[in-house]
Amino acid sequence: MTYKHLTTRELTLIADFWYQGTKAYRAAKLLQRSQETIYRVYRFLNNGKTIDQYLQTYQRHKRRCGRKQTQLPTIEVNYIHAQIKAGWTPDTIIGRHEHPISCSMRTLYRMFARNQYGFSVKQLPMKGKRHPNGSLNCHVTLLNQLLLIMGKNLLDGER
Repeated sequence: MTYKHLTTRELTLIADFWYQGTKAYRAAKLLQRSQETIYRVYRFLNNGKTIDQYLQTYQRHKRRCGRKQTQLPTIEVNYIHAQIKAGWTPDTIIGRHEHPISCSMRTLYRMFARNQYGFSVKQLPMKGKRHPNGSLNCHVTLLNQLLLIMGKNLLDGER
């Protein structure tokens, strides 16, 4: 089961319940939240702190949750850089099993997408699956070609 984070609206409601003197278990029932969650906010407010301070600490702690990014050893990073310079794609690097890489092919592509370890998508030989990197899509129909020619003639002053 996933954890549902507290929203700002819920926090203000909890603070209002606390100011009114409503018991935490009743506030938990009304908000359909765990009693421990409500008690945690109540204890924070009982210590003389404000709901803004709670929200800031809550958001700071919330940033830490989730999966951590995969870390590669420097030997693997250097190997990947060398193979990319040789014109290999990430799936060939991982698929050939010449050197063990501690991540999957998809994760390696994600590292290129977020420029992690100095990897760049522009270094890859292919743009997607079918086009060389740096190529432009130039599928122009005959009508578009005619319009381009006519447009050039119109701009040049020839009609």
